[in-house]
Amino acid sequence: MLAAMPDSAPSPLSAGGTSPRDGGDACPGTLRLHRADDGALARVRIPGGVLSADRADALLAVAGRFGDGELHLTSRGNVQLRGLDAECGGGPAELLGAAGLLPSAAHERARNIVASPLAGLDGSPSVGGWLSELDSLVCGSAAAAALSGRFLFALDSGRGDVDALGADVTLIAEGGDCLLRVGASDEVFRLPSADGPRAALLAAELFLRAARDSGAWRVKDLPDDVRTALVRAVGAAAGPAVHRPRPRTAKAPAPGPVTAPDTGTAATTTTTATATVTAISVGVPLGRLSPAQWRLLTETARRYGNELRLTPWRGVVVPGPFGPPGSSTQPGPSGQPGRAAEALDALAAAGLITGPDSPWTGVGACIGHPGCAKSLSDVRAEAGAAVGPVGRLPVYWSGCERRCGHPHGEWIDVVVTPEGHRISHVRGEHRDPRAVVRNDPAALASAVSGARA
Repeated sequence: MLAAMPDSAPSPLSAGGTSPRDGGDACPGTLRLHRADDGALARVRIPGGVLSADRADALLAVAGRFGDGELHLTSRGNVQLRGLDAECGGGPAELLGAAGLLPSAAHERARNIVASPLAGLDGSPSVGGWLSELDSLVCGSAAAAALSGRFLFALDSGRGDVDALGADVTLIAEGGDCLLRVGASDEVFRLPSADGPRAALLAAELFLRAARDSGAWRVKDLPDDVRTALVRAVGAAAGPAVHRPRPRTAKAPAPGPVTAPDTGTAATTTTTATATVTAISVGVPLGRLSPAQWRLLTETARRYGNELRLTPWRGVVVPGPFGPPGSSTQPGPSGQPGRAAEALDALAAAGLITGPDSPWTGVGACIGHPGCAKSLSDVRAEAGAAVGPVGRLPVYWSGCERRCGHPHGEWIDVVVTPEGHRISHVRGEHRDPRAVVRNDPAALASAVSGARA
């Protein structure tokens, strides 16, 4: 029922179709670098955002040896290395390959998989088995090598977090089964959990076949009738249909301790006496990590569980075990400060977001000027200057209309235009313009704060 498509399926672009966007798919990877104003850029795919401490060390080594030393988190839980020397050649790929971060040169840009970062930690089921199998299947499929660097898989633990991110193929855990969603369809297909990864690969391969004429890179780019036919074809191979609209809002893990009660039911960032701290969650201001911050996160992971999970919201989850809750002022049952509190205190001192009261909570921005030639201003500096009280809604600053890395769901959209900073309230596909502010930093900060509230 879930047999894979023949490996001869061509890329939509190589088949002679017209791309729905200007030019070819120039999405960067580790073998195809992107030339930016601050040097070459490499995007390292980290399926599910899951990194061992040793692989995190390897990323830092590459950033320090060939780039600007910093690590930039993306909205898909990947890592970008910036400021690479034009003469670096294959050096970064060689080191990343030796660390196991480049298992297939042909598939390195196709390994776009996001996963619920709290899966298995807050009482929701683990998706680690799905992740390992799907990555292996993608790397083993000659057809999948033709997927664009923008095509996205999502593995949702049932929380609805990554299901809301607009992936092309989504698996959702539900009891002992899984639900398969193709694009934004409200119709999902139920099948045994063990069949999920192979069904996800089949859906991607069927997409490639459906995209031959249009040259579409993603499911949403397909003509309506072709997209409808694709969903039906996947359903015929997968299982019975279930009506399940996609969640409208993608919620990031709250910064702080992550707990699961001893009963095993889900609870996040609570500190009850019966709970166990299973992980800590931190946000990264503007997704930019200095070498010192990255080393501290890696050392914390090595001390407690040897794993980092990079989130699609430019944050990091460090799984434990951290033991019972406790804080510097409220000791745990042993009478000593909780290990999670000690780790979070150190990470906060390093400039990371460790609680919901940080003014940086929910603030994001593209790289902006001077790193990007298309950006009309230094939006990261502007975002920092406008940081104020924590808002109800996240805010994202973009230096141009492309809005690279913007969030999904509901947010405040700040876009630089020749006329000024345009501020809008975005809800899914609906955009509500709020204001245009021209050359007045104080007025800009006030307008953004008011919109977020």
